[in-house]
Amino acid sequence: MTTSPQTCLITGASGGVATALADALRAEGWRLALVARDCARIVHVDGEIAIEADVSTEAGARSAFDTAKAAFGAAPDAVVNCAGAVLIAPIARTSEQQYRDCLSANLDTAFFVAKAYTMALQAEKRGGALVLFSSVAAGVGVSNHAAIAMAKGGVEALTRSLAADFSALRLRVNAIAPGLMETPATARFVSSELARKAVSAQYPLGRHGDAADAAGLAAFLISQRAAWISGQIIAVDGGFLGVRPTVKVS
Repeated sequence: MTTSPQTCLITGASGGVATALADALRAEGWRLALVARDCARIVHVDGEIAIEADVSTEAGARSAFDTAKAAFGAAPDAVVNCAGAVLIAPIARTSEQQYRDCLSANLDTAFFVAKAYTMALQAEKRGGALVLFSSVAAGVGVSNHAAIAMAKGGVEALTRSLAADFSALRLRVNAIAPGLMETPATARFVSSELARKAVSAQYPLGRHGDAADAAGLAAFLISQRAAWISGQIIAVDGGFLGVRPTVKVS
């Protein structure tokens, strides 16, 4: 008896973490539906589904899931919402449009992806696994992160609420809270050797993150190895949130 490959829908699929996650799941034999606002920017292989949709809207998220379901024959076994955007700016220099765009990219995407996925699972009366993305900025005050900290704090609250709402359905919901990951979206923050050293010095393990750090955790959380984990916010941050190492003064 053969078992069908597991299926996963990944949003924000043109980004660095999503690309690393797709590589990891592809190597494990998963079937993938990759969603982005611009299909031309998605790296995919033959047999994978590339879906162009704006999941910051309810209609866009529902369209993405309808397309994936038509291709897979059922709702995805797992969903990872990698859609998001980085905004680092003092509140006084954050325009109304920047603020709204930040909430749309980070919080609205999580809400509407979760809504579309949970409705699909309820229709099929089965569980699954959903991973959302937060940030260390939601867990501790970080300068110049007001808008994104607010958005990601909402993602963490949404994660816990959904985990409670859908536990009887056996839907596991978790969130990853990374520190700075070096991806195309954050390249400007580590564009020089001096900047790289300054950023890395903030992390007890002595380096900033890369896409594979977050992707590896996401792959674990949607797997059966994490079958008894739900409602958790897990930091991938080199010890940033939880560790205060000895500081040597010379």
